[in-house]
Amino acid sequence: MNKMKIAVAGASGRMGRMLIEAIHTDAEAQLSGALDIAGSASLGTDAAGFLGQPAGVTIESDFGKGLADADFLIDFTRPEGTLQHLAYCAEHGIKMIIGTTGFDEAGKAAIVAAATKTAIVFAPNMSVGVNVTMKLLELAAKSFSHGYDIEIIEAHHRHKVDAPSGTALKMGEVIADALGRDLNEVGVFAREGVTGERDPSSIGFATIRGGDIVGDHTVLFAGIGERIEITHKSSSRVTYAHGSLRAARFLQTKKTGLFDMQDVLGLR
Repeated sequence: MNKMKIAVAGASGRMGRMLIEAIHTDAEAQLSGALDIAGSASLGTDAAGFLGQPAGVTIESDFGKGLADADFLIDFTRPEGTLQHLAYCAEHGIKMIIGTTGFDEAGKAAIVAAATKTAIVFAPNMSVGVNVTMKLLELAAKSFSHGYDIEIIEAHHRHKVDAPSGTALKMGEVIADALGRDLNEVGVFAREGVTGERDPSSIGFATIRGGDIVGDHTVLFAGIGERIEITHKSSSRVTYAHGSLRAARFLQTKKTGLFDMQDVLGLR
């Protein structure tokens, strides 16, 4: 079997290195390219040098050089960078696995448009466990549709730049869809001062940032006399890397189209 030829964006970052290590240890994958921003101190170095086992792949800022041998690009960078990579990959038929969060509506529309030219898995969280949790939340929301208040609490490391997390927002969307609501209308993202009684149709969000927390998410269904908490905690980014490789395997048979991890895991 031919190995999956995978490039990594943000190759010198924490997630980039985790992806490179996962590819290095996967018998079905091969690191074929690495990208980083212009001016990065890592440019020109071996992408897997930090492992002590060089891959012969140089980190590049030029898309043409960094993606010349790639069939897939895994991208967990920033929206502005991902959208530049997206345009290049769509033009050259390179499949993408996008774990970047924080896109605005225009950015999401660009991903939808690019999926008519290449195959894309786009998910705010690539963890298998998180995506199984999403399915559990869908089932729970339908059962707790009346008489239960819904709150989503998420915690991440101090360096995370967007809030609430993309995973928390996706959880809110899953719950809202299951209840026949629009998250844009019922989401409550801040409370301060005299807020009045809680709107029973609302879905609340609370955000915590601190230390080196990889990612914790809890959805609280609070009823009268009981409360149910569904929690997922990540202790390592390796779960995102392994999920990304699973997404790449899923895309091997796809030429175009936009998919998420629910598709990859067969949870539709």
